[in-house]
Amino acid sequence: MKVKVVRVAVTVAGLTLSLLAAQAQQAGKVWRIGIFGTPQSPPQQRLWDAFRHRLRELGYVEGQNIAIEWRSAAGRLERIPDVAAELVRLKVDVIVGGTSATATAAKRLTGTIPIVMMSGDPIADGLVSNLARPGGNVTGLSTLATDVVGKQLELLKEAIPRVSRVAILWNPDNPFHATQVREAEAAARELGVQPQSVEARGPGAFSAMGKHVRRRSSSWRMARCSFNIAP
Repeated sequence: MKVKVVRVAVTVAGLTLSLLAAQAQQAGKVWRIGIFGTPQSPPQQRLWDAFRHRLRELGYVEGQNIAIEWRSAAGRLERIPDVAAELVRLKVDVIVGGTSATATAAKRLTGTIPIVMMSGDPIADGLVSNLARPGGNVTGLSTLATDVVGKQLELLKEAIPRVSRVAILWNPDNPFHATQVREAEAAARELGVQPQSVEARGPGAFSAMGKHVRRRSSSWRMARCSFNIAP
């Protein structure tokens, strides 16, 4: 996991700097990078430490030629548009981080500030039409999570052959999850497993939700959601 996080950070740092380099160069300019995230948050600290380390290796140092504007929705999806609007108002040179939800919120507000997304499926979410040539102002990494949903359920069925019901945990406020849920439900039915959709709009819903799932389902799958990493 540590190696994977470092690779993601290095790749995102490279993409970020390539976007800055493509802009008109100005002597003595301090580039402003707007980031969806918090450097002190335990789930994200290793990622952002590696990101800043890579920037320093490439000659970009905070307080010298770059300034980082950290902004967080604190795990609340409904706040993502407000955070995106704040970064756009700050007129940062590039917006980095988050999932399809954060990239979508930013893209709705600006067609000129480059946006680097770190996960999600940009094609399914309508952010780009082609991964090889995304065009527009959005680029970055794609997890293409919908492509592996079926495989995950296949592995679950192989590991627990007697499983008959599966709970699909998802956040209806996250547009990316709707695609994942449809894929999961279709894959479950093909495997002869009854899918059960369980909504969870935030970390606080997990306690009650867990009891509900244990009563009604023999196993479960959770759609990856940005409230797990508190953008």
